[in-house]
Amino acid sequence: MVEGTELEVPAAHHVMLEPSALAKTLLFIGLAIIALGALIWLTQYLPENFRPFRLPGDIRIERDGFRFYFPITTMVLLSLLGTGVVWLVRWWKGS
Repeated sequence: MVEGTELEVPAAHHVMLEPSALAKTLLFIGLAIIALGALIWLTQYLPENFRPFRLPGDIRIERDGFRFYFPITTMVLLSLLGTGVVWLVRWWKGS
């Protein structure tokens, strides 16, 4: 360590949400759960090959007494979707 430099560690503190901020957060979480449920319900009307976790590129191996499934394509799409949502939220908050 270099002489004359000290590492200052900030004291831990709790962040309290105001009641209106807590209400908005709970409302957002509730709406997100409803939207996710509606999305899952609506996927039954999609063609068999384009349902979530059954996309082309997802790895499925089925043998007698053994089943392996690795939804790589689905996970890449969900990651891109999540990244886009986070980017939009940050962009919206920044402006």
